[in-house]
This record gives sequence, structure tokens and C-alpha cells, in this order.
Amino acid sequence: MNKSWLAILILILLWDCNSTDHQHSLAKNVSLKKENKILPSRYNVAFLVMNGTYNAELMAPYDVYQHTQFRENIKQMNVFIVSNTHDLIRTFEGIYIKPDFDFTQDPMPHIDILVIPSAAHPSNDQETDTAIIDWVKKVSSEAMFITSHCDGTSVLAKAELFNGVSCTTFPAEIKSFREHNPSVTVYEDVAFVHDHNIITSAGGSKSFDASLYLIQLLYGKAIADKIAKGLVFEWNLDQVKKVIVHQGSGFSTM
Repeated sequence: MNKSWLAILILILLWDCNSTDHQHSLAKNVSLKKENKILPSRYNVAFLVMNGTYNAELMAPYDVYQHTQFRENIKQMNVFIVSNTHDLIRTFEGIYIKPDFDFTQDPMPHIDILVIPSAAHPSNDQETDTAIIDWVKKVSSEAMFITSHCDGTSVLAKAELFNGVSCTTFPAEIKSFREHNPSVTVYEDVAFVHDHNIITSAGGSKSFDASLYLIQLLYGKAIADKIAKGLVFEWNLDQVKKVIVHQGSGFSTM
């Protein structure tokens, strides 16, 4: 073997070792991040994310809830991503996201607030779809609030959570949603609907409205105003077009 080929081989071996070390380091950091993310004495807020999730309906509520960590003297929120895999999830717009938990195999913390952003064709596999719906049913039976944004309502409908509960969804999907769920009252031309412990939004920028509403419900107007100001978002609940059917009970504000 001549010197040129030997040099190339050494470079390949060094690159492979460095790459392997980097992967181990990355995996360790991800593990540490997950471990440190779930702090005690906080609300646990889980985002159910799958391939095709839309950025806006994920990022808007995530930003709002995560900003509770910058407020003092309140019960802050742990925010984390849950999926049916540990593989990278790719949003509809192309952003890759590493789930914090795979609900099919990981021990899960108790979930106080479940957030379901909309997704383009969330699952074409019936078995996978069934596993997701069954998990949503289980979590919803124990959660303090269940929220969806845009067409995330389709997941809640499949989980049969709209029995006697009204909602809204993405404006362009309202007609189709009504056809598939004729017994459900669906409001249109509103930012969000709150009925019992379920909050549904029209999606897009209205995801901010629904999320800040929940913040105001839990913590009061002053905290909601501060978080909105931190996000440079104009917030006035009185000016938001909404439907509040029943606020529910059994939760405490802090």
C-alpha cells in the first residue's frame, strides 16, 4: 500500500472515530436534556408530535408554555415532545425534531396538559394510528386539560372526546369535520372554543390566543400579559373572538 492510500485510510478511521464519539456525546446530551427537563412541582405539558406536524401549531403553544419558566412565584411548566418513536420527526415545513419520549416504550411522567398540533396525514398505518389514539384516550382520562390546534381536532374526534363537547378547527376543515362528526357542535369564525377541559383552536396565529387563554386561566391576567409581552404578542382576552361553553373545575391557579 503506497503512502497516499495509507494517509487516506488513516483519515477515514479518524473521521469514523470522531463521528462515533460525537454520536455518543449527542446521545448523552439528549439523555441528560430529557432527565433535566422534567422538574418536580411543575405542570407537565406534553406535545404529541408526528411526521407532518405543522410548525405554527407546535411552536406557538410551545413558546407560550415554555415562557412560564421565566416567571417567578408560579407553578411553572415542563414542556416536552412525545411521539411513537425516538427517531427524528420532520415537520411539514421541514424542521427535524428529536422527541423527548417514545410513549410506546418509555416510562412516562404524569401529563397535566396534552397538546395536539395538527399534522398533514399524521398516519397512514392503521396499527400506528390505533396506538396513537389509544394513548390519547388514556392520557385524556387523567389530564387536567386537553388542547388541540387546527386539525388536531381530528385526533380528539377519533379518541371520542367530543361526546357532549363542542369545538372548533381549521376554517377550511370545518365542513369536512362536520360531515364526519355530525353529532359534534363545531363553531366557526372564532379563535378558540373551551368546553369543559378541552380547548380547541383554529390554528395558525390563533394557537397563540388559545395558549395564552389557558395561561390566563391558570395564572391570571398579569402573568398572561407578561408572557405575551415577552413574545411581542398583542394580547387582550376581551378582544379575542371565542366561545367558552363550560370552563370545567377541579384545577387550581398558581
